[in-house]
Amino acid sequence: MKYLYLSLLVLGLLAGNIYSQDLPKGLTPEESAIYDSYIKSYVPPMTGDDLNPPYSPSRTMAEWEEFSAVQITWTSYTQILAQMVDYIQDECLVLIVCSDSNSVKNTLSSYGVPHINLRFLYAPYNSVWCRDYGGWTIYTNDIDSSRMIDWVYNRPRPQDDNIPTYVASYFGLMLHQMTQNPNRIVATGGNFMVDGFGTAFSSKLILNENSGLTNAQIDTMFRKYMGVKKYIKMETLPYDGIHHIDMHMKLLDEETLMVGQYPTGVADGPQIELNLQYILNNYQTCYNRPYKVVRIPMPPSSTGQYPPSSNYYTYTNSLIVNKTVLVPIYNFSQDTTALRIYREAMPGYRVVGINCNASIPSSGAIHCISKEIGVTDPILFWHPSIRTATTAMSNYEVKAVIKTKTGVANAKVYWTTDTTQAFQQLNMTLVSDTFKAYIPSQPVNTKVYYYISATSNGSKTITKPLTAPSGNYRFTVTVPTNITGNEITPDKFALEQNYPNPFNSMTNVKFSVPLWRGVGGRNISIKVFDLLGREVATLVNEKLNPGIYKVRFDAGILPSGIYFYKLEAGEFTDIKKMIILK
Repeated sequence: MKYLYLSLLVLGLLAGNIYSQDLPKGLTPEESAIYDSYIKSYVPPMTGDDLNPPYSPSRTMAEWEEFSAVQITWTSYTQILAQMVDYIQDECLVLIVCSDSNSVKNTLSSYGVPHINLRFLYAPYNSVWCRDYGGWTIYTNDIDSSRMIDWVYNRPRPQDDNIPTYVASYFGLMLHQMTQNPNRIVATGGNFMVDGFGTAFSSKLILNENSGLTNAQIDTMFRKYMGVKKYIKMETLPYDGIHHIDMHMKLLDEETLMVGQYPTGVADGPQIELNLQYILNNYQTCYNRPYKVVRIPMPPSSTGQYPPSSNYYTYTNSLIVNKTVLVPIYNFSQDTTALRIYREAMPGYRVVGINCNASIPSSGAIHCISKEIGVTDPILFWHPSIRTATTAMSNYEVKAVIKTKTGVANAKVYWTTDTTQAFQQLNMTLVSDTFKAYIPSQPVNTKVYYYISATSNGSKTITKPLTAPSGNYRFTVTVPTNITGNEITPDKFALEQNYPNPFNSMTNVKFSVPLWRGVGGRNISIKVFDLLGREVATLVNEKLNPGIYKVRFDAGILPSGIYFYKLEAGEFTDIKKMIILK
C-alpha cells in the first residue's frame, strides 16, 4: 500500500500545478509520510545531456559574480515576486517559469512593475522554492564552457525536480545531472553556499539525506561535478526545521561571512556560534587568511518571540544580483539596522528591502524563491585585497590572477585617497600568471581606496568589486610595527590601554615585545571578544621581533558596547577593556 500511495501522489503531482499554492518550503504531512520511499527510489523521468561529470575541471559560480539571468517560479507569494522582478530586471534578465504569461504580466502591471527585461518559460512545476530545486552554474577550466549541474531535489515534487532540464535547454547549456547511481546526490540549494574558488558550505543535512554515502564519497562527487575542493559541513540547528544554512548565514564575498545573531542563549544562537567558531578555528579563505565576520540580528516576532515560539525571521536570506542586494524585511524596527549593516558591509551596492511577511511562515524568503544563472563569458578575478599597509613600505602591491575565455587585453588599478576626486590609474603588468601594479606609499592614517578593472580580448570590461568605483577596496596606512630607537628592546611584555577609549569605530592598541633567549621572534596573538566571550576580531596573529608596536582597530561593523582585548604570548596573558560608543 505504501508504494501504491507513493505512485498515486506522484501521479497527482504530475497531473498539474494545483498543489503549487499550498506547498511549504518544508514537507507537508502527506509528503512526510512517503518521503523515505520516494527519495530512495525516485529517478527523474527527464534527463539532461550527461549523467557524467564534466570532462574538464569545473568551478561553481559564486553569487557575487556576474549574472545573465535570475529564475523565479510564478506561483505563491506573487506580491513578493513582483517586487523582486521590479529590481532584478534592472540588473539582468528575469526568467519566469509559469503556466500563463498573460496572467503574470497582468499581475505585474497591477503592482506597477514594468515589463522591461522578462522572458517566460512554460513548464510544469509544484512550488515556488526554485532555490532548492534550481540548477547551478559551473564553468569548465574556471571560465571556459558555461554549464549547469542538477541534483535530486529533497522533496517528493517531481515537476520541480525537472525544472533545471527546461532552464538549461532554454539557455542552450549542457546539463550534468547528479541524479542516478553511482553519482546520485539528494540535496537542496538553500543548504549550499560556494565562494567561487572551490570552498562550499552546508549543514550536515547533506550527510543525513545521503546516509548511504560516506562523507568522502560525497566530497568526491562534489569535486568532480562542481569543483569543490573544500566542503565545510556544520551541525544542524535545533529550531530551524529545514536545516538550510541560507536562513542564518551568507557569503558576501570570498572572504566575508554574514552570520545571524540571537541574544545570548536564545533559539539557535548557541549552535550558530559553535558552527562559526568551527569554521574560524579550522578553515581559512581561498587566500589563506581568516574570514571576516559580519553579524546581523535575527529579529524576534512583533510580540518579541523567537523560535521555536515564532516564525524563523531572518535577514540573511537575501539575493545578490549584480549590483543590487534584495534583503527580506518584515516591517520591524530592526529592519533599518539590518539594511544599514548590509550597506556598510557591501559598499556600492543598491540595497533594497522587500517585505517577506507572507512567505516567512513557510520558512523562506527572497533567496529561497530565486536562482541565479551566470553569464557565458565571465571575467574571473583571484585577488587577495590589501588588508594592512604601513609607512615603511615603499609601495603597496596589488596583485590579481585574471582569467577570461578570450584572454586579457589589459588590466588596470584605480586608486585614490579622496573619493570625491578622480581615481588615479595604474597599468597592471603580467608577471608569470599574475597581474601586478603598485600604489605609492602614503602618510600614516591615510585611507586608500582602490579597485581593479580588466578588459578581455572580446572587448568586455568588468571591475573587481563589481560595484566599482562606488564600491571599492580600502585600507588605512599605519605606522611600522617594528619601531627603531631606544624603545626597540623593552624589558617586559606590556599591553597598554587602547586610545581613544571610548571610541567610535577607530582606536589604537599599543603593546611591547621584550628580548628573549630564543631564536627568531615571539608568537603574539591579540584578539577582541564581546561580553559573551565570543571572538569578534583578530588584531595580531604572527611572530614579532622585540619592539614596541601599535595596531589600529577598525570596529566599524561592531555594535556599541563593552569589549575585551587579550594579548597572548607563550605563558604571558593580559586583558584590557575597550568601549565602542557610536
